[in-house]
Amino acid sequence: MNKYYAIFLVLLLTSCDSSRVYEDYEEMEEAFWHMDSVKRFSFEIEDTQTAYNLLATFRNSSRYPFYNIYFQYSLTDSLDSVVVKQLKEADLFDPKTGQPKGSGLGDMFDHSVPILENYKFSKPGTYSLNLQQQMRLDSLPFILSVGARVELVEE
Repeated sequence: MNKYYAIFLVLLLTSCDSSRVYEDYEEMEEAFWHMDSVKRFSFEIEDTQTAYNLLATFRNSSRYPFYNIYFQYSLTDSLDSVVVKQLKEADLFDPKTGQPKGSGLGDMFDHSVPILENYKFSKPGTYSLNLQQQMRLDSLPFILSVGARVELVEE
């Protein structure tokens, strides 16, 4: 029941978000993110004059065994050509105190990690943001969902 309440609350809070261009997430089966599981989020860009922020979103349990997460992202265009690719690190817990970062409800915590800030796309079309965990474990435990967000840069 708490899971449905949390999803409802997130949907309610994000429904009034005028800067959001795209947002989606994928629930992890049995709360494991497998290393060979690339999460792909596709979205349309029409305006190449506007600047955007691209973010990866993670939901983890307080039982997640590490303070951080390493992940690789790649942005591909409509021809599936890689536009940008990079390895990123995000702290999910404070490394000194162990206190969870992000916003939380119960033992679940949500994190928005900036990937590309103030980014302008070179041409209109369909783009995909691909996310893959790089933690050297075949199955990364207690990752509940992974997502992507594209938003307008607020001036």
